[in-house]
Amino acid sequence: MSDFDNYFLMKCENVPDYIRYKLPDYFSANAVLSCREIGDGNLNYIFRVTDENTHKTIIVKQAAEELRISKEMKISTDRGRIESEILTLQAKLAPGYVPKVFIYDSVMCVICMEDMIGHTMMRTALMEHDIFPKFAGQITDYLVNTLLFTSDIVMPHKEKELLSTRFVNPDLCEITHDLVYTEPYNNCKNRNIVSPGISGFVQHELYNDRSLHFEVAKLKNAFLTNAQCLIHGDLHTGSVFINKDHIYVFDPEFAFFGPAGYDIGNIIANLFFAIFNADATETDREKCKEFCEYILNTISDVTDLFIIKFTDAYKKNVSDMVFDTNEYMDHYLSDILSDTAGVTGLEIIRRTVGMAGVKDIRSISDTAKREYAEKCLIKLGKYLIMNRKDFKSGKDYVVLFNSIAELSL
Repeated sequence: MSDFDNYFLMKCENVPDYIRYKLPDYFSANAVLSCREIGDGNLNYIFRVTDENTHKTIIVKQAAEELRISKEMKISTDRGRIESEILTLQAKLAPGYVPKVFIYDSVMCVICMEDMIGHTMMRTALMEHDIFPKFAGQITDYLVNTLLFTSDIVMPHKEKELLSTRFVNPDLCEITHDLVYTEPYNNCKNRNIVSPGISGFVQHELYNDRSLHFEVAKLKNAFLTNAQCLIHGDLHTGSVFINKDHIYVFDPEFAFFGPAGYDIGNIIANLFFAIFNADATETDREKCKEFCEYILNTISDVTDLFIIKFTDAYKKNVSDMVFDTNEYMDHYLSDILSDTAGVTGLEIIRRTVGMAGVKDIRSISDTAKREYAEKCLIKLGKYLIMNRKDFKSGKDYVVLFNSIAELSL
């Protein structure tokens, strides 16, 4: 009988023994193992185990039964199984862009995976105003390969239907329903976090705007009903590890079959946060200008490269003759681009006023600069939701940003 035959939430002192038990050959018999908790997310506990002699490492990620930010929010630990299976599948679809999974333990709800050594969490790097010229090309490779190739356009319909049953994810989807599509527009559970100086602005622009609520309802229905492809479900800059040459995409525990634009929109939204952080915190104004221009170009490139690569991959890999026309391809892509803009707006707003904010904005210590950023973000988000069908290229995002935000460069 092992200590790990029944679920319990591990602490650092438990994890080396766990690795010895579950992966006895991963480290040598004389390895001196240390453990450090490295996660800062809301759902899981993430540990790095290191052999102090060889510096060989492994990541151990355990699913908790409740959110750190809210003990009242209980969630199924089956998300660990979903994440391990998603990473295994995506390793085939987008090789090199996801960490390798060694084992998944259904009892302890633990994934043991490759350590993304030599990489930095992208949100952290962007808050240091670092530039990654290859990112747009790499993330669009990942997006096209994981989204298009799990859709009915390419994947045989029966195979997709069977696969979708593996990734029914009601607990995590419910979190998205509440935190992304509902609470930012009414604060119905009193969990929104709004800067005091913009409370009246939020009341007028978000809580009282019935036209906005109507458009959000349409987007929520699409999220609930459009099982378009297998999406990551939480693809922000905290879900990417990066260096100058490479990215890893991880944390797909929110994955399920949903609208492709949800993943693309999340990436674009989180790039916008980086601009406002730099404008408020970077004292070297030349560096700030260079960084903000890079981020705007990246937003544009992510959109345009996705369109180019998606179109090419669609034509080469479409498997259903009914879908094999340029007219339908253009229609299908147009819907994705509209959803992308709408979700970009939703993500911007929920990360600005919702309970799960982003460090990029909430770490801005200058109250006036933070409130200015938050007002601009809300305006951006609203416009994107209300006018989402107009966003057909990367330039459209840049033009909108420049019309709303005045940076202190």
